[in-house]
Amino acid sequence: MSNLKIGDRAPEINAIDQNEKSINLESYKGKKVVLYFYPKDMTPGCTAQSCNLSDNYQLLQQKGYEVIGVSCDSVKRHQKFIEKHNLPFNLISDEDKKVVSDYGVWQLKKFMGREYMGIVRTTFIIDEKGLISDIISKVNTKEHTAQII
Repeated sequence: MSNLKIGDRAPEINAIDQNEKSINLESYKGKKVVLYFYPKDMTPGCTAQSCNLSDNYQLLQQKGYEVIGVSCDSVKRHQKFIEKHNLPFNLISDEDKKVVSDYGVWQLKKFMGREYMGIVRTTFIIDEKGLISDIISKVNTKEHTAQII
C-alpha cells in the first residue's frame, strides 16, 4: 500500500515517455491528471485497463482530465503497445523504478505461491494544484473510467 494519502502533494515526476521525450508533472499544472500505474504492457488486465481509458479518452478530456500511464516497460515496448491498441495518451517508461517507488506502488506481490517485486495496479487522480484528490487501489480494469468519473 502506498504511503500517499488524499490531500498530499503528488510526487514530482522526471521521466521519459514512449517517444523518449521528457515528461514531468509540473507541465500539467492547471489540469487534472489520471496517473495510472499498471504491471506490464500487452498483458490481458493491463490491455483492458488501457483500452477502457482510451475508449473513453474524449469523455475524460471533456471532464478536464489528462491521462498518463506508468509501467517499468521499455520505451520500445510502450511504442508497440500504443501502436497495437491506438492509445491516445503518453506512457512513462520507468525502467529505473524511480516513479513507481516515489508513489509507493513497487511492492512485494504473490502469485501462485511465488513472491516477487512488482507494480501494484493503482490510479492516482491529481488535481489542478498538484494535490492527490483520489487514490483508486481496487481498479476494475474493464470499467476504470467509471471509477474515475
